[in-house]
Amino acid sequence: MKKLTSINGNSQKLDGGAMFGNAPKGMWQKWVEVDELNRIDLACRCLLVQETLADGNSRNILLEVGIGAFFEPKLKDRFGIVESNHVLLDSLAKAGLTHQDIDILILSHLHFDHIGGLLSEWSDGKEPELLFPNAKIIVGKKAWERAYAPHSRDRASFIPVILDKLKDNSNVVIIDSFQSELLGDDYSFHFSDGHTPGMMLTEISMPDGPIVFCADLIPGEPWVHVPITMGYDRFPELLIDEKQNLLTDLNERKGRLFFTHDAKVAIGTLDRNERGKFIISNTKHEILSSIN
Repeated sequence: MKKLTSINGNSQKLDGGAMFGNAPKGMWQKWVEVDELNRIDLACRCLLVQETLADGNSRNILLEVGIGAFFEPKLKDRFGIVESNHVLLDSLAKAGLTHQDIDILILSHLHFDHIGGLLSEWSDGKEPELLFPNAKIIVGKKAWERAYAPHSRDRASFIPVILDKLKDNSNVVIIDSFQSELLGDDYSFHFSDGHTPGMMLTEISMPDGPIVFCADLIPGEPWVHVPITMGYDRFPELLIDEKQNLLTDLNERKGRLFFTHDAKVAIGTLDRNERGKFIISNTKHEILSSIN
């Protein structure tokens, strides 16, 4: 049995133009609310899977950790981080857990807004600590290599203080395959290079259709529209092709999409409208039901 819960991390406000790439504001402002600084609200949402195994044992799996609260105040403002407290830890507490209770972490890639939650909250004069001491941390090989040898175009997306702590961590498991023995047959991966080389999207097999953690391939509902990309994407045309292929496959398998950055929608069912355009239906904002 699996219980899936949407877990909030710290939220952000980022420039809408950057988040919608070359799409004109006249188009994207219809989909999201924009503040006086041209920023839109973004979540850093994680997915908690509480699973009872066939042998009766249980485990807690967390897909991503969000941006966290490790930035000093000046940088916190620069990156539009809304809260000062470590929201992910508070959200886990609401689910009856601490970071020490997580058995497996899955990181889609190593950009700081997806792994910053690995660190403790900022405190003046104190170096942040690496949290989740009991978790195996699954990272794709190509994404790992990219983080430690970035291009100048995306170097700022990787934060050395986090990478230094991960580099020699014996809990890190680097994989280069579509499945992991740690997770078992109910979990598989899609790999994508359009946003950043080696990004790994986790698919969870469920009785009523798969759920895919979309990471930054499809950060939220508006980006389900295939031509829409972000200014942060390294290879937008490749990303569009990857998105088209994934959505076509998932639509045939009655898949659902889990969004990490959508401020309003956590999950929805993939569908097509009368013109054949991909859309999301049956959307939910927060908690997902227990699913056997």
